[in-house]
Amino acid sequence: MKREIITIDQTKCDGCGDCVPGCPEGALQIIDGRARLVGDLFCDGLGACIGTCQKGAISVEERDAEPYDERRVMEEMIVKGGTNVIAAHLEHLKAHGEEEYLQQALVYLKEKGIESPINDVQGNQSSEHEGCGCAGSVLMDFRKNGNDVEQGESTGQQKSELTQWPIQLHLVTPLAPCYRDSDLLLAADCTAFAIGAFHPAFMRGKSIAIACPKLDSGIDRYVEKLKSMIELANINTITVVIMEVPCCGGLVSIVNQALDKASRDVPVTKIVIGVRGDVLGER
Repeated sequence: MKREIITIDQTKCDGCGDCVPGCPEGALQIIDGRARLVGDLFCDGLGACIGTCQKGAISVEERDAEPYDERRVMEEMIVKGGTNVIAAHLEHLKAHGEEEYLQQALVYLKEKGIESPINDVQGNQSSEHEGCGCAGSVLMDFRKNGNDVEQGESTGQQKSELTQWPIQLHLVTPLAPCYRDSDLLLAADCTAFAIGAFHPAFMRGKSIAIACPKLDSGIDRYVEKLKSMIELANINTITVVIMEVPCCGGLVSIVNQALDKASRDVPVTKIVIGVRGDVLGER
């Protein structure tokens, strides 16, 4: 997959080693007198090590690289790093708003019976905002007692069936409570504008995420988020609602890629909407 990852200019690196402790993930080592990236899957691409290099040898580039693997990182940290390294890693993820990786790390620690070394991180969600860090992306659950949508919430003449905020796939947290054991509605951005009764017809009783496969960037991250929903949030079903235009089919491809990478399978329903708001097909 193509993603952001650090690169080291070997002509500038003097092998001082200052960058090694600056990477709590353990992606850097001094080999043959120079700093080396020892594994793509250990580098999250956030660049925490850049500020430690006095020679300016480290930068971030976008290239084909093995996907970052949070669980593998945590496995290595528990064996080789210790409590302080784990704490530095969690703080690192928290400071950069990497809620998805943070939750994966906390889940892994819980599975191993290890208490989180930083006290202000919760096991189900972080107090930090996901994505861009703005107030508009803070997690909100509209369900009453974590189940039904609260009564009385309405938009115009039609009661809203929205269960949570945010809903844009880049901003959602895969392990947010609203997604756990839920039926997921993955809708192309335009679909809600094509059908007047979108809320009762498609959203009722479902968690939701929206995306545009043509205009959105970071599609590889969409695949990883859906994989986390399938594996870790244990979603029951996926309903993909797309428009009839050809570019919308990419949303189905994203779901299929996530299913190929996931360790469990879930049933998927595809619904195609016409530009005049009629349902053209369901399978």
